[in-house]
Amino acid sequence: MIQMTDIREWRNQEVVDSGGHKIGELESVCVDTTTGEPARATVRVGLSTRHRLVFVPWRGAMVGPGYVRVAHDKKLAKRSPSIGMDGILPFEDEGAVFHHYGLAYAPGANGERQLARR
Repeated sequence: MIQMTDIREWRNQEVVDSGGHKIGELESVCVDTTTGEPARATVRVGLSTRHRLVFVPWRGAMVGPGYVRVAHDKKLAKRSPSIGMDGILPFEDEGAVFHHYGLAYAPGANGERQLARR
């Protein structure tokens, strides 16, 4: 299992897809608020003067020397709902991140967010 303390050390490492194609650089990891486990990575994509952050599911991620490999294709990741460089995902947009990857989404029992940035 990948530990959160390790993840913090990987910030700015390359994120590549299952075929080894670069998606972008790791910005941060969001955890599932129910389990506390890593759930999504935010990845910086775009030109150096026009960055944006996209979400990529963390499940199946593997770490290599200087990179993090995720289980999703580069094209799918780059079409993921994006947020500004402030890293804030509006609550009303959270479900779109899950649905983009064909994953089920349900806010917590009290309406709380399912993702929290770490």
